[in-house]
Amino acid sequence: MKRRSEFKAVAKGIRVHRPEFTLQARRREVGEPVIPGPRVGFTVTKKVGNAVVRNRIKRRLRAIASEFQREFDGATDYVIVARRETLGAPYARLGDELRQALGAAGAKLDRPVVRKRA
Repeated sequence: MKRRSEFKAVAKGIRVHRPEFTLQARRREVGEPVIPGPRVGFTVTKKVGNAVVRNRIKRRLRAIASEFQREFDGATDYVIVARRETLGAPYARLGDELRQALGAAGAKLDRPVVRKRA
């Protein structure tokens, strides 16, 4: 994902918090353009560090995401919002956290929507 509007749309979806990152997910609507496979975006704010630190974190997250690509749902958009802890966390732990977050996100997305009565 590249456009701000796509990131904002995913931000309206569900969130799964982990110590190293927050995973945001949103299923694509029926009327949206058909895009094969999952789309994954990465966000690292300036609060995390300078450009070198932010780019290093994004590289780590991209590597983890590509390793677990088969576990992403093909009809869903994801955004991984990194925290500073991402930089120092062991690679294996990041993978475990991502796997757990994807499972939790899938469970939340599969829940029936309960509308509140006015």
